[in-house]
Amino acid sequence: MSIGVAIDEKVLARLREAAGPNGWIETPQEMEPYLVEQRGYYQGSCALVVRPNTTEAVAEIIKICSEAGVPVTPQSGNTGLMGGGVPEGGIVLNLSRMNKIRDLDRLNFTMTVEAGCILAAIQDAAQDAGCLFPLSLGAEGSCQIGGNLSTNAGGVNVLQYGNARDLVLGLEVVMPDGRIWHGLRGLRKDNTGYDLKQLFVGAEGTLGVITAAVLKLFPDPKSKETAMAAGQSPTEMLELFSTIRDAFGENLTAFEIIPRVAIDLVTQHIPETSDPFEKSYPFYALVELSSARADETLHDAFETILGQALEKEVIENAVIASSEAQAKQLWRIRETVPEAERLEGASIKHDVSVPVSKVAAFLEQAGTIVSDTAPEARLVSFGHLGDGNIHFNISQPAGVDPSEFLSHRHNISRQVLDLVVSMGGSFSAEHGIGRQKRKELAHYKAGIEVDLMNTIKSALDPKGIMNPGKIIDAQK
Repeated sequence: MSIGVAIDEKVLARLREAAGPNGWIETPQEMEPYLVEQRGYYQGSCALVVRPNTTEAVAEIIKICSEAGVPVTPQSGNTGLMGGGVPEGGIVLNLSRMNKIRDLDRLNFTMTVEAGCILAAIQDAAQDAGCLFPLSLGAEGSCQIGGNLSTNAGGVNVLQYGNARDLVLGLEVVMPDGRIWHGLRGLRKDNTGYDLKQLFVGAEGTLGVITAAVLKLFPDPKSKETAMAAGQSPTEMLELFSTIRDAFGENLTAFEIIPRVAIDLVTQHIPETSDPFEKSYPFYALVELSSARADETLHDAFETILGQALEKEVIENAVIASSEAQAKQLWRIRETVPEAERLEGASIKHDVSVPVSKVAAFLEQAGTIVSDTAPEARLVSFGHLGDGNIHFNISQPAGVDPSEFLSHRHNISRQVLDLVVSMGGSFSAEHGIGRQKRKELAHYKAGIEVDLMNTIKSALDPKGIMNPGKIIDAQK
């Protein structure tokens, strides 16, 4: 069945029955929240929203859709930024009712959760058991783990713990023909051929539906130190990063860069925020150290390293949070940059990564591209400097019509992404592909990579029903 073709009423009836009582929605008003992505860039359509609460129900729904050729758009919290959860016909398979924590093994440091579990609830359950689940995102209060895994979410703790794919040991997946792969293994060593789970992590529901996962847990930090440092340039921030990494090793949990313009936007638009320094500086670094031990020396050692950086004029100012409340205030500045950007007006966004050693050069050269094309635009280049992932965003000039500013989007983005790729970087660091970046994938991926992706898609989803129009469609 092609996208947009009406679904036979008998098929819809079977789908309603498979979803069970309270497991489906079909009125336009009730379906509306499931048809749009949070930034409003995409508006989808579908014949039915199903919300099953068991893996067996998901399997039956997928089997019916496979037999009838009905497109399926898997969806979790619908907090993605690339339109990957917006349907293009067929049905929406929303997993939010599958929200049980099936098991928590404190000795094995694992937690088995269903795909609809909200990320913050997983974090809380881990903490209650004296453990840590380190995946941390701005949307953690509403995003769900199935979507986090399907998009290989990143976040602020990648530096120490890795992306979502590094935090999963096993998966339960419903395949495009309705079969269930029971791969919920809590093993750290399993050398038995292909690592099948990694096919589905980052696949955005195009190869199957993740219904449950075994997640890695870690010791809950007993000591934590958070600081904000200020300096003149990204080069200085990189030097500070190298110094702190050398001094503290795996205790360095996060290292974020924030430019002056982002600080100004946050303090202007976000209540109860302020610059931590009396004087303004061009660039800021938000740094977090943590230790599984109750380490009373961590604060003093951190203070010493920052003091040495000040003496060497690597940085010009620094403050270490003296309480958890102050640490949260520092993190609030970083975490609310996207919201402040939205409140300021239109912006051209890039979620890119380059080798850490090339971040400063990238920011300088990309800044030149923007100044040559849109001289009055403001660069809001912030993010995870410690792992090379920069959100290179461009905010509209004050007083300029948004549509006029956005007319430069294609020209600027192509030049910026060309630069990223020339530096050995990625045009999508942590947000995925979805609908929005399919052209970039086709343009920048090597031919053999596209061929391999098409081969995998065709092999696992020969009918092309799984999340069509996202990432890549199998070539017939």
